[in-house]
Amino acid sequence: MEDNIYKDLKAKYDAIGQNVDTHLRGLLYAKPMTYWDYIQTDALLNLQTQRTTLPDEMVFIMYHQINELIFKMILWEIKQVAFNEALTTHFFAQRLDRISRYFDMLSSSFEIMGEGMEVEQYMQFRDTLTPASGFQSAQYRMVEFASTELINLIDIRFRATIDRNTPFSHAYDHLYWQAAGKDHQTGEKSTLIQLFEERYMDDFITFMKTYNTLNLWSKFKSLPEEDQANLELRNAMRHYDHTVNVLWVMAHFDAAAKYLDSGDEEAEATGGSNWKKYMHPKYQKRVFFPELWSQEELDNWGITNLKAHKIIEH
Repeated sequence: MEDNIYKDLKAKYDAIGQNVDTHLRGLLYAKPMTYWDYIQTDALLNLQTQRTTLPDEMVFIMYHQINELIFKMILWEIKQVAFNEALTTHFFAQRLDRISRYFDMLSSSFEIMGEGMEVEQYMQFRDTLTPASGFQSAQYRMVEFASTELINLIDIRFRATIDRNTPFSHAYDHLYWQAAGKDHQTGEKSTLIQLFEERYMDDFITFMKTYNTLNLWSKFKSLPEEDQANLELRNAMRHYDHTVNVLWVMAHFDAAAKYLDSGDEEAEATGGSNWKKYMHPKYQKRVFFPELWSQEELDNWGITNLKAHKIIEH
């Protein structure tokens, strides 16, 4: 057995032009692996920096950092589908189910926001966050770009004017979430949007181009017709679509409402957006895979609870 292991190691390192004995000698001086080194717990636990002395701000910071880690996991799963050149319906559906479970975690975790912070504390420390906003999660925007064709993310008022020949920069300027950061009278972009674009717009354009033909919907449409008819896959896609664009969004909406509607007057989001019209799915009708839903389901998107959202085989 030991000889076989050595032979396998030698073959591995020979293949990359390395001397296996050199690597084995290096193991003599290597420290044993520990949990804290592998997970990098010291670095991870030192990433929380409060701007106030209010204890519940720490809950808010850590909660959003966990969200960003989950978004990274989601993008990791999508990438496995996007760049898979031998894609099967089972693999596709399995990865979608993983992603949906991540979003289920995100949806249920809003109880941490809704029940886990004192309203008075939140309304005090939130003023120090302006103009920052969860709106500025670049990873979540990338999840959207990687999930569907760009036209499905365009503000519904402008979709008829945009097609595949439209420059990416023009399409970007008409994404649905742009409306949350513009003055509706003048069209001027808020500080929220300006800072976001200074940091990420070039990255977004590159990412949009990369996933233009590799997004989940495009990958689905690239499958043979027989595979596109596969119920396991179609139900997984519908489940993912509804989980992200209705259940998760509404969980976020309800958590925000508890705090922003808690005073005598309705509060603005920290970024200054009309958060109710921006967030509620019935206004923008964000749908990743519209062709997989009936017209009645689309008409009632975000209004009727589509718990029974599976396609039933007749």
